[in-house]
Amino acid sequence: MSGPEMNTKTWGMGVMVIGLSGLVGYSLSQGRERYPGAPQNKVIPSPSAALPSVPASADQADARTPGTQTKTGDATDARSGRKPPDSRVSDAGSNATTAVSKAGAVAPKSFTPPPEDAIPDNDFGRMVLRGEAIFDRTVENAGQFVGNDLSCSNCHIDKGRLAGSAPLWAAYVMYPAYRSKNEHVNTFEERLQGCFKYSMNGKAPPPGDEVLVALQSYAYFLAKGAPTGVDLPGRGYPDLPKTDNLDRNNGRSVFVQKCSICHGDDGAGQKSADGTMVFPPLWGSRSYNWGAGMSTITNAAKFIKANMPLGMGNSLSDKEAWDVAAYIDSQERPQDPRFTGSVEETRSQYHNTPMSMYGKVVDGQTLGETSPSSGLQAPPQ
Repeated sequence: MSGPEMNTKTWGMGVMVIGLSGLVGYSLSQGRERYPGAPQNKVIPSPSAALPSVPASADQADARTPGTQTKTGDATDARSGRKPPDSRVSDAGSNATTAVSKAGAVAPKSFTPPPEDAIPDNDFGRMVLRGEAIFDRTVENAGQFVGNDLSCSNCHIDKGRLAGSAPLWAAYVMYPAYRSKNEHVNTFEERLQGCFKYSMNGKAPPPGDEVLVALQSYAYFLAKGAPTGVDLPGRGYPDLPKTDNLDRNNGRSVFVQKCSICHGDDGAGQKSADGTMVFPPLWGSRSYNWGAGMSTITNAAKFIKANMPLGMGNSLSDKEAWDVAAYIDSQERPQDPRFTGSVEETRSQYHNTPMSMYGKVVDGQTLGETSPSSGLQAPPQ
């Protein structure tokens, strides 16, 4: 290669290198100006890259759920001839108004879970139906883990759908979550295990048990379309103005006048002719134990105010709700599963609040001293 030819090509390559270097330098400087302090050797993602993806339909979401099968191409549900469940599920809550949070996430002001007839006709749908049956008739469908006469739907009304009654759809999206009760971050499965141990006075199903899988599937279905990690309106029970003046005697009067017709004068509940529990027991050996959330007067009062008498929520005054809750939670019930062998010590560790009657003296009797054993027991004859 001749000298002049080599010099010309060398000069051209030099110009290209200088130009590319300038372009790269300009781009990097622009990135540092837009993102001060950003490392020079890392790619800066666009803001939209941090946003979670949203499935276009329920079927797409189901496809990511292990153990489910999604049918495609069907114009109608094979069981009922209704329109495909994916649109029904994704449309659920579409009438809700929304507000944009400071973080930019869209949080609904209200949420409506998918209707029951939107449950898909596939493996996932059958597991949802199984969970719904367990939730609504727990003794009948998961009796091996239940030690009393309660069902989940006794405290989570309308099969876990009703806002202000600790609905499943609002709880599901808040887990995993730290709980002071057991001092660690709980999965939703662990939360369900605790319900069996305390509220159902039974034993926790082992991890992965079909009962837990079914209940999680049901909750997952109800929460379709709800934003994850958002405290949705209707979650838990509505707050009540605090009170320092609990009157158990007035609570007894309220109970006799407005509660005993369903729950019985002795709080033992009522059964139908075939033995099915229609109205749950509120105290005694077949009710929730001292470790259940409902044994705390605050929780009981909030639930009662919003939901009782059944179908007549918010008909009691705040005082009536507080007093009748104090009366109900001043009755003996199964022992706390965390019982240390001493009522005084157990109260100090787990019930050290004015809103728990455990370990307090009522009518000459220290509550907890004569509690029936917690856990699975033989049903009454």
